[in-house]
Amino acid sequence: MITTFEKLPDDARLWVFAASDPITGERASQLLRTVDEWLAEWKAHGEPLTVGREWRDDRFLAIGVDQSTAGASGCSIDALFRILQSLQAQLGTSLVGGGRVFYRNRDGEITASTRNAFNDRAVAGDVDADTIVFDTTVTSGADYRRGVERRGGDSWHRELLPVSSGSEFGV
Repeated sequence: MITTFEKLPDDARLWVFAASDPITGERASQLLRTVDEWLAEWKAHGEPLTVGREWRDDRFLAIGVDQSTAGASGCSIDALFRILQSLQAQLGTSLVGGGRVFYRNRDGEITASTRNAFNDRAVAGDVDADTIVFDTTVTSGADYRRGVERRGGDSWHRELLPVSSGSEFGV
């Protein structure tokens, strides 16, 4: 059963999928149509799941499950990942897979890079502890509502910032 994302409880289990490139227009409509159709039928061990989703910044798809009614199982989670993987070629971008860092560049645009490239940008002075990053590792409704955008120095991203004179940039 699909509910609005806002109605999911704070302890809802959550996954944040991030697109390597922006998804807009008809491609975004196609993504959301397919996801909504799939979520309406999502079950774990034959039990329908109460789910919600949110699409933001033309990049981030958050999907949450209210585990008070029925929890997502390993097989049902794998099925979610498979449906998103099957859409990637049609959308022309990657949604599933780790190793990417999302941040706002100096112009405020969302940029995706590898962890190594982010570190290289930090060494070059292009990003630092004050750079706004997106923490796509959040796993609960409460964590997501607190915000996935934060200073690099206040997130796991600080591990990718070089040590300078014995301390990280401004951390």
